Amino acid sequence: MPPKLISDAKRRTHPLVWLAALLCTVVSIAVIIGGIVIFIGYLVIHPRVPMIGIIDAHLDNFQNDIAGRLEVQLTVVVKAENDNAKAHASFSDTSFFLHFLGIKIAQLVARDFDVRKNGSLMLHYEVASNSIPLTPEQMEEVDYALKSDVSRFDLIGDTRVQWRVGLLGSVKYRCHLHCVLKFHPSNGTYFSPPCSSRAK
Repeated sequence: MPPKLISDAKRRTHPLVWLAALLCTVVSIAVIIGGIVIFIGYLVIHPRVPMIGIIDAHLDNFQNDIAGRLEVQLTVVVKAENDNAKAHASFSDTSFFLHFLGIKIAQLVARDFDVRKNGSLMLHYEVASNSIPLTPEQMEEVDYALKSDVSRFDLIGDTRVQWRVGLLGSVKYRCHLHCVLKFHPSNGTYFSPPCSSRAK
C-alpha cells in the first residue's frame, strides 16, 4: 500500500476574507440600527404629507357673443395645508393651468411660501380671460352648458413641497393636483366634490 502523507500544517484564512466579513457585519449592524431609529422616529414624530386642494370657487362671468368669442371670469381658492405638529412646510414652483373645452385659458402661479406647523394658507386667484375664439363645435358646447346650467373647467398643476422630519432629514416631493371644477352659469355657484392632492 502506498504510504499516507500526514501534514500538521493548518489552513489559515486570508486576512482579506476576515476584513470583508468584518465590513459586512458593520454594515449589517448599521442598517439594523438605522431602521430602528427611523421606525422610532416615525412613531414619535408621526409625519404627515402636506397637501393642496380646491376649497371654493365662483364663476363670475361666463358668456359668448354672436361672433363666437367666449369671456370667462372666475375666482378659485386653493388651500395649502400642513398637518405636521413638529415641522413647517415650504411650497415652491406653484403653478396650475385652467382649461375649458381643451383650451388653456389661464395659468395660476404663486410665489414661494411657508406653512407653519398644524397650519394652512389660502391662495386666492381671480382669473379673467381674454376673449376666447371658439370653433362652431365649441360654440355648441357652450350653448349646451348655458342651457343645461352646467359648465366644467379643469385645473391641473403641481407644487414642490419640502419639510423636515425631525432628525430623519428633509423630505422633498411634488404635490400634484387635477381637479374638475363645475359651476352653474346662471348664478356662478360651485358644486364640485372635494378635490385635493391627498387622494393622488
